Amino acid sequence: MQLFCHVKQRTVVLRHFVATVLLASVWVCGVPGGGSRVAAQTPETKQPSEAKTTTAVPGFWDPRRRPEKPDTSRITLIRFATEVDYPPFNYAGADGNPTGFNVELARLICDELKIPCTIQMRRFDTLLPSLAENRADAVAASIAVTAKTRESADFSDPYYRPIARFVARTQSLGDIHVEQLDGKKIAVVSGTAHEEYARTLFTEADIRGYPSVEAAREALRRGEVDLLFADAFELAFWLNGSDSNNCCAFVGGPFAESRLFGEGIGIAVRRGNDTLRLAFNWALFRLWEKGKFAELWLRYFPVNPY
Repeated sequence: MQLFCHVKQRTVVLRHFVATVLLASVWVCGVPGGGSRVAAQTPETKQPSEAKTTTAVPGFWDPRRRPEKPDTSRITLIRFATEVDYPPFNYAGADGNPTGFNVELARLICDELKIPCTIQMRRFDTLLPSLAENRADAVAASIAVTAKTRESADFSDPYYRPIARFVARTQSLGDIHVEQLDGKKIAVVSGTAHEEYARTLFTEADIRGYPSVEAAREALRRGEVDLLFADAFELAFWLNGSDSNNCCAFVGGPFAESRLFGEGIGIAVRRGNDTLRLAFNWALFRLWEKGKFAELWLRYFPVNPY
């Protein structure tokens, strides 16, 4: 199975990197197996019983390697920072307070550590600087772990790996074979890592750039393109919501490229703050071990991104 991981694609364009397809291994429910970020609609998650497909729950934790809990007695408060415009991971709820998968995971971590936390919403570009300026202790905002981000922060163990997938119109699924893309019209969001990847790897396809993911989805719905290639998590969220009107479905397996899109998603902490980083590693393992991570995942991703 191919897998595809990402960095925040809203503004990042890797023009000087020649993409090479790499297979990546991921833990799914503890077994070896498996974003570029895009605008998304207001979250409309469904309960697991309403899921359209069986959802694989990722887990990067080896049960044979239990992390040790560091001494956290001197930590009296953890100040989390997150962003506001990346549903279903981070967004403002109906009451204006931060919510989303990353936010709820941060709250579960605080409960597991028995340490009070605050969570503040900020612009994405201010999140990592807030650590260096001591305006936050941790950032939970789907920041990919890369050589570049490591210059500004240290990271917990990853708790999911971003991937990309193709989506096709439901009535066309029988005619679409992602192994044979010659001449296929593929929609991508212009200026993103997905566009860079598609133009480099799918050289015989007709790659068509669109200004936003909404425009690319509409092009697919209207039949202007055969496929849409984008962030699998945003696509899963869309497919599960009412905006898709059951028009489309995933086709083919996921793609990953760790050198382009990062090694996974972790919680960022100030460089050198090993106590907090190791505490997060311990709490994440405990949440996975207790099944709480899986419960949270299924609440937000009833359609399988993988």
